[in-house]
Amino acid sequence: MPPQTHPVDHELIRAAAEVARTRCRGDNHTMAAAARTEDGRIVTAVNAYHFTGGPCAELVLIGTAAAQGAYALDTIVAVGDRDRGVVPPCGRCRQVLFDYFPTVKVIVGPTAHPRTVPITDLLPETYVWADHQLEAGVGEGVE
Repeated sequence: MPPQTHPVDHELIRAAAEVARTRCRGDNHTMAAAARTEDGRIVTAVNAYHFTGGPCAELVLIGTAAAQGAYALDTIVAVGDRDRGVVPPCGRCRQVLFDYFPTVKVIVGPTAHPRTVPITDLLPETYVWADHQLEAGVGEGVE
C-alpha cells in the first residue's frame, strides 16, 4: 500500500522556520518545532541540546502544548536552524509522538516539496508501548 499523504500545513512550516530563525542561537538550540492542536492553535518550541542528549524540539513541544492545555496534536513539523529546512523526527521522537498521539500527522521531506504523512508511516511495524504495560495490580506481590 502506498504511503498516505495529507495536505501540507505551510503555516506550520513558516511558524517553525520563524522560531528557528529568531530563537535558535548557538549550539544549545538548533531545532524548532511547530504543531497544530486539534482545536486549531499553533504551539512552537525549540530543542535543548546537551551533550547528554537533551530533549528534541518535538519533545519540548509536547510539554509546552500540555502547559497550554493542548493535549491533542493534529500535525507537527521540525525545522533546523541556519536555513536547514524541514527535518524529519529522530527515532525516539517518532516513538514518543506515536505513543502520545497515535493519529498525529508529520510534515517531512525537503522544504521545497514537503509532504504530510501519518506517524504510523514513519514507524512501520511499530512497538506499541501501551500493549506491554501491566494492568494495575497484576503481578504485584507475586513471588
